[in-house]
Amino acid sequence: FFIGCIPNQMATYSLYRALVKSSALYGVASSLVVRVLDDDPMQPVTQDETVSVGGTVTLTCRVTESDNSSLQWSNTAQQTLYFGEKRALRDNRIQLHQSTGTELSITIGDIQLSDEGEYTCSIFTMPVRTARATVTVLGVPGKPQISGYEDAVQEGGKVTLTCTSSGSKPPAKLHWYRDQKELTGRPDVVESNPGEPTYTVISELTLTVGRSDDNALIACAVDHPSLAHGDKGSEQRIRVLFTPDVTIQPESDLPREGGKFHLQCIANGNPEPISYVDGSVLRFEMLNKSDNGMYLCQADNGIGKVQGQYTLLVQDPTAMSTSSGVDHAVIGGVVAVIVFILLCLLIVLGRYLIRHKGTYLTHEAKGSDDAPDADTAIINAEGGHSGAEDKKEYFI
Repeated sequence: FFIGCIPNQMATYSLYRALVKSSALYGVASSLVVRVLDDDPMQPVTQDETVSVGGTVTLTCRVTESDNSSLQWSNTAQQTLYFGEKRALRDNRIQLHQSTGTELSITIGDIQLSDEGEYTCSIFTMPVRTARATVTVLGVPGKPQISGYEDAVQEGGKVTLTCTSSGSKPPAKLHWYRDQKELTGRPDVVESNPGEPTYTVISELTLTVGRSDDNALIACAVDHPSLAHGDKGSEQRIRVLFTPDVTIQPESDLPREGGKFHLQCIANGNPEPISYVDGSVLRFEMLNKSDNGMYLCQADNGIGKVQGQYTLLVQDPTAMSTSSGVDHAVIGGVVAVIVFILLCLLIVLGRYLIRHKGTYLTHEAKGSDDAPDADTAIINAEGGHSGAEDKKEYFI
């Protein structure tokens, strides 16, 4: 109750000193005074800000209640920037953003590293109340520069690239990439820039290159909190010298006797092959079986000589193409099945006929066993049952 009746902050401190004299009341007095100061509606409230070089920062000072006392912003050198709505310092970068009885907001444009520091907001009451806001200025790193690559490197050799970026604060971080895949370089070297609170960052990358690295894109990117819209980066395309790969491409897969045919030697290398043994194309105006054999093609691009080979097998003129061969194979299979079925039917039918023929011969021979002579046996065999009836005698 007693504390609530204290008219102003000065009286609060007077009470505090009086209470401190009594050691028994020291703890109670401390908590009461701190609570009064924290709940002071006239105490200004500010906020720390971070901005990049060249950007704009807004400094805002607020109080909960107003007794018509003016708010004031001062810079790091304690020069008054704004007093209420009145600008005190002739600096066109500093503009009034908002001024009311409980708030004073100003903006500072085109921020420089020299603008970093503590800014003070004051309200001229009894006593004067103040609050501080720290402005941190980020040094924006420059676009990285890649050096160390001068000319194409032969396969198996090494390339050392150096990436450098200046002007960052705090020091930036550098990253290496090959076609979007991150590579591991040496740890960054950080150097202070003379006369400036900024840094230069250096990173090195060493690669042992192969033919797959030819025409690869190596990139160095800068990572820094001041780069709100993504990393800054530079790219370097590298070239690798390597011996050629040689393949021999035939005109068709079915070289036929008597027809025209050619083989083309295809070589890829860096640099491109400039010479072929006997040329890059071998032509046959009329194929013959005597052309059968292995053919070699050798290419030279100045880095090395490589040869490829192709085995030529001349086919008969009646040879079918691969595609028609598949169709004929299917037809041949169907014909084979039909022939097999017919053979099975013939075997069954033959066995049936042989069986019935034996029965016929058995009946045909009946009546010849009892014949007295050959003529009678023949007559009986030919006559069958009719002969038996001829032997019948009738008496009247």
